Amino acid sequence: MSQEKPVSAERMLSRALHRIRTTPPRIIASPATQPRRAAVALIIRIVPSPTFGPIPSEAPLPTLSQFFELDWVKDPAAHAEVLFLRRDGTGSSDGVPGSTLKNSSANETNPKGKGKSEANVAFPGGRMEEGDEGGLYTAMRQTWEEIGLDLAERDFTCIGQLDDREITTSLGKRLLMILSPFVFLQLTPHQLSTDPAPGTSIHWTPLETLVGAVLPGRVGGEMESKAKWSSVTVDAASRLTPRHAAVLKVLVRVLIGSMQFPAILLDIPESDGSPSPSASTSSSPLPNSASYPALTQDILEKGMPSGKKQNKRPKQQRHQLKLWGLSLGMTLDLLANMIPSADLPASSALPSPPPSVPSNQPLSQRQSESTSEPQPFSGMQLPFYPVGGEGMRIDTVAPSLASVFPRFSYPDVNFWIWVFGKRYREVVRGWEASMRGGGSNDRRINWSGTTLNTFYAAVRKALIVVIVLRAIGVLFGLAFASWWILA
Repeated sequence: MSQEKPVSAERMLSRALHRIRTTPPRIIASPATQPRRAAVALIIRIVPSPTFGPIPSEAPLPTLSQFFELDWVKDPAAHAEVLFLRRDGTGSSDGVPGSTLKNSSANETNPKGKGKSEANVAFPGGRMEEGDEGGLYTAMRQTWEEIGLDLAERDFTCIGQLDDREITTSLGKRLLMILSPFVFLQLTPHQLSTDPAPGTSIHWTPLETLVGAVLPGRVGGEMESKAKWSSVTVDAASRLTPRHAAVLKVLVRVLIGSMQFPAILLDIPESDGSPSPSASTSSSPLPNSASYPALTQDILEKGMPSGKKQNKRPKQQRHQLKLWGLSLGMTLDLLANMIPSADLPASSALPSPPPSVPSNQPLSQRQSESTSEPQPFSGMQLPFYPVGGEGMRIDTVAPSLASVFPRFSYPDVNFWIWVFGKRYREVVRGWEASMRGGGSNDRRINWSGTTLNTFYAAVRKALIVVIVLRAIGVLFGLAFASWWILA
């Protein structure tokens, strides 16, 4: 396939935001048995070039189309950033706002083992409370309470909403709440004051880093090489057993092992990981604030600003922030809107490997060896496949779902999930067929919810079979050992 000419992340962002604004989201109604809902805010801004001239602060606010035609936005040195939060005490969560999911181990083995601390990031947001006028109001209220950023100010505009998603228990047996993600864009070039809650730090992450991870080759520059895929290991026992059942936890840990989830690794200096009082009260233009703690392109590429005192700071302890779980899923939904319309599955079939390319090869290798014909979602390259769906392209129809499906550490568990995943694969194929037909059924059928339910049904059956087989093996082992001793 011919190499596409890199485009700026800002141009791709413009395409995504226009598509989100004009595309109605998939709304999931809360069942009577579980009315809980939650909402989060995906906040995006454009940071002007430090060399750009003065920008009038009282200029009329532009429309979305006019915004991306502004000189300071079109400047080649300007770059887009996405706001993430790090909450102390929630390092093992997967970014579920207001969730009752149990904490679990999310540590990844570090070969160096020194000078690194690991945490996870999420979007600002939380549960809908009595008196909230809707999901949009909840996202704005929670953002104000969490970081002191008022999304109702004239500096921001709500672009639209991404598809609703269901938050369930670990095995999908019980619905916890419906989550609604809303996308906001800052229309002004100035840094706005924030007041993070205790234990919360703000991290503005370059959009190019995220785009480079899942859309390699789409953007140019050195930021693409900064994107790193990693994984999060979660103790299955902490998700499947009661909190205080210590013996049962050990038993489940031995029988089932752990679960792995894909993650994007964001490595930033410690100084960027802690909220700065001066940064919270500053209102100076974004690129000219020396105390600005954001994760900007200059900091990632060159370390801290030049100077004898600052040059030693990158050697300090660094934070490894991981984007995974629901937060990664919502990020992938945002990035999927950046793909040109010519690459989206409409009347053409979804991509499949050519006859000469084995289907078990990595996605990137299959794409590089395919023909030069346009391939739907050709740029979306995820370094993982959900267990039970080998040979299928769930990442093409729903990349956000592919990011929340776990892979177990024991191969036989994954094998039995595949055995019982026939219904799950049928649903995915039906989803693919709907997209081939132009997506006429996408808004009438809850494909994502059905896919989740069928996948977790296969997981539950697989775990039962694995535990029974392990128990039978233990009994046979004990019987054989008794016979050997008594014989």
